[in-house]
Amino acid sequence: MVKSENGKKRRVNQWSWIFLVAAIVLVIAVVFVPRDSSVTSIVHRIKSCYCSQEGLKYHGLVEDCCCDYETVDRINLVVLHPLLEQIVKHPFFRYFKVKLWCDCPFWPDDGMCRLRDCSVCECPENEFPETFRKPYGNILSSDNLVCQEGKPQATVDRTIDAKSFKGWIEVDNPWTNDDETDQAEMTYVNLQLNPERYTGYTGPSARRIWDAIYLENCQKYPSGECQEKRILYKLISGLHSSISIHIGAEYLLDEKINMWGQNQSLMYDRVLKHPDRVRNLYFAFLFVLRSVTKAADYLEEADYDTGNPLEDLNTQLMMKKLLYDHKLQAACPKPFDEAKLWKGQSEPELMKQIQSQFKNISAIMDCVGCEKCRLWGKLQILGLGTALKILFSVNGDELPAQRLQLQRNEVIALINLLHRLSESVKMVHEMGPSIDRIFGKIIGGPSDQITHQI
Repeated sequence: MVKSENGKKRRVNQWSWIFLVAAIVLVIAVVFVPRDSSVTSIVHRIKSCYCSQEGLKYHGLVEDCCCDYETVDRINLVVLHPLLEQIVKHPFFRYFKVKLWCDCPFWPDDGMCRLRDCSVCECPENEFPETFRKPYGNILSSDNLVCQEGKPQATVDRTIDAKSFKGWIEVDNPWTNDDETDQAEMTYVNLQLNPERYTGYTGPSARRIWDAIYLENCQKYPSGECQEKRILYKLISGLHSSISIHIGAEYLLDEKINMWGQNQSLMYDRVLKHPDRVRNLYFAFLFVLRSVTKAADYLEEADYDTGNPLEDLNTQLMMKKLLYDHKLQAACPKPFDEAKLWKGQSEPELMKQIQSQFKNISAIMDCVGCEKCRLWGKLQILGLGTALKILFSVNGDELPAQRLQLQRNEVIALINLLHRLSESVKMVHEMGPSIDRIFGKIIGGPSDQITHQI
């Protein structure tokens, strides 16, 4: 009986020591772990870090750029995409002036899409900012104040007053085909009411557009070729990838009940299973981002006047945040280094050749048989042309504001393009790994082709 009692006491003492040691360990953990942390949060961070690393497919520097994939994804998620989401909704960036009714200079315009969502809703005169309007014109009825898809197209102001924006000019972009000074057929479109998404524009007509772009103007050069020759292909391929991502992200799943949603199979088949297309998307994003940061001084001083003082002030403040964000400058101070280009004796001739090819691509946008596709094609090609103009028209890191001339429409196109690319990069980063796991085994492994498929 005494032995049994002694055994119990020894076991109790052993457990007491164990509890005492555990308590000491817990106290040490509480003292030395940062106050905003806990055991649970640490474990969660370890797990999330492990999971995120497991899902990463692209590592190292983006080809021909100065930032790595991980940094691009992080800074886009934390800084760029949230800012751009707000900026493009402001009145200054919401309205785009475009020539929608154009004859195709290359072949008969026989491509017609089958959905009403192809049509573009033009804006009645009293909807877009007063400073956009000419000082005269007919006032539309109240029935046309709200512009929505599916309604008959409203009569719009097809010209623009030369004084519509203080400090803004109307000059032609040397990289694009449109005559920006010809206001006869221009119309304003509210981009927020005409989102880039699936329109039903498919088949031979759509394929012919991309074939003309790639095969006639934008050949894929081997990786050993000079960087200048690769740039045009990579920009167009990256833009094409972005367009495909947006079509798949907002797709008409059931036309009868007008149900929209994600078509992840399309996103995988057209972009995600082709590593070169994803890489080119990141390249295009960094290329356009560099053009915006290089023109920072000019864009900071620009007049974002739409006749709404509060909105215009917010627009200017948001643009300054975008242009001078310290996180962006610390993480990726120079996304792309254009100073390395155009160094050889034959470079002036090569630049003229690439400029001519890009201008030809711009002209092909007039052959797109879908209004909404033509709208976003023209906007994004003008945005790319503006980026090329900023990076290659003025040499050196410093870009004196007086040496650069941008028109209002170019700035609108440039920032909207950056937003489109930013959103595509975000979707690829967030959805890519899971879509790869789902469809990789169903559709097949990665394959690289010369051109994208429509």
